[in-house]
Amino acid sequence: MTASAPSKPSPTTRQNAPLAAPYSGVLDMIGNTPILEFTKLDLGRGGAGGCRLFGKMEQMNPAGSIKDRIGLSMIEGAEKSGKLNPKGNPPPTIIEATAGNTGLGLALVARQRGYTLKVVVPDKMSQEKIQHLRAMGAEVILTRSDVEKGHPEYYQDVAAALAKATPNSLYTNQFGNDDNPRAHYETTGPEIWRQMESVGGVDAFVCGVGSAGTLSGVGRYLRERNPNVKIILADPAGSILAPLVNEGKTVKAGSWLVEGMGEDFVPDICDLKLVSEAVTVTDGESFFAARELLAKEGVLSGSSTGCILHAALVFCRKQTKPMNVVTLICDSGAKYLSKMFNDFWMMDNGFIKRDKTGDLRDLIARRHDHGEDHTLLDTDPIRQAIKRMAMYGVSQMVVTDSDGRVVGILDEGDILLGVHTDTEAFERPVSDFMTRRVETVSPDAPVGSLMPIFRADRVAIVVDKAGEFYGLITKLDMIHYLRAQLIR
Repeated sequence: MTASAPSKPSPTTRQNAPLAAPYSGVLDMIGNTPILEFTKLDLGRGGAGGCRLFGKMEQMNPAGSIKDRIGLSMIEGAEKSGKLNPKGNPPPTIIEATAGNTGLGLALVARQRGYTLKVVVPDKMSQEKIQHLRAMGAEVILTRSDVEKGHPEYYQDVAAALAKATPNSLYTNQFGNDDNPRAHYETTGPEIWRQMESVGGVDAFVCGVGSAGTLSGVGRYLRERNPNVKIILADPAGSILAPLVNEGKTVKAGSWLVEGMGEDFVPDICDLKLVSEAVTVTDGESFFAARELLAKEGVLSGSSTGCILHAALVFCRKQTKPMNVVTLICDSGAKYLSKMFNDFWMMDNGFIKRDKTGDLRDLIARRHDHGEDHTLLDTDPIRQAIKRMAMYGVSQMVVTDSDGRVVGILDEGDILLGVHTDTEAFERPVSDFMTRRVETVSPDAPVGSLMPIFRADRVAIVVDKAGEFYGLITKLDMIHYLRAQLIR
């Protein structure tokens, strides 16, 4: 009698997923994140009969990213070693240089432990991350993102100098702290290994390098279990790591907009010997991959996830035999709603292309005929205009009549002059406050015709001969246009 083949385990569903007992504290919720198979993304030749792609859902950590793991590990490690003395006088201050998420992980732990936290972040970080850090009680110090390591305003150098000047402080230094990869060697790696056993194990792991803790920790753990596991590095275009891995070349760092990964130096804890190959990913490829992940799989993730996901798709599409590929959903895309998930931000930064008209309409940032701008009716009460200006973050708005014709422009200065001595003015119509003298230009007017308007401290309103309004052009729009000409 032959033994029957082992039955395939039932897939985990919302109905049969195990429920955890109540946690006693938020720090106990760090780790043990689920893994999700992506079935709707185009894996090329792999598809159902080839590569399978899985995402480790690290955005489900309590502060929203994979960095919660190292925030806990580095603070606990410092406490055990005596570098962090909770009873010190003055009370201890933790200091870190971060792209945002490590700061959030540290803030989560520091708040629970009663420590002060100061974080130094490059000025390209999203406002959502900065606001989140401040809401968690961290002091945020912004520094330049256009300088390299060794420059006095480089964010890591600023943090190190701040730590030297602060009594009883700890510079956690995620880039050289062994407790960083240890967190992933002891938790993330073993979790992935156990979770993938029921589907045949792990054949390849795709990750990026920010501080390199994930690469060095997870990579080492997986290789110790299976020396044949491929470790794929996703690297933003402009970072020095992919050329170093693929060609052995040391290059000068460029710039990139993806947050939290890519480097202009090799971190002390970075073990590049683990890497099988590196995939260079542009900003645009990263952002569109993250948007595709949301549209097709329903997962809202950040820009670093987009970079890693694009590299994972590139890798999967090259394979000629079945493989289980695991990647990371590093953090939540809620921190990037004002950036890569904002069509206007994508357009302003050149990632979403508009059809060119070859005239002044190309200078308009928000096209009225495309429904992209915000206008007022001349009959709207001024209180409504104030509310809309605050909602949209603008200081002036075009005013139209009921037929859509431009009849004026309303500036916050006009409002202030009208209401500062008259409390009943807030109910009066916009037409009582607006400036009726507007500077209109035809779409086919030369670009040079805008300069006299700007010198008079006004904006140019683009209207054709039939009276159709296309939008307004500001001084900043003109600056962006001139800069684009130089980049060409």
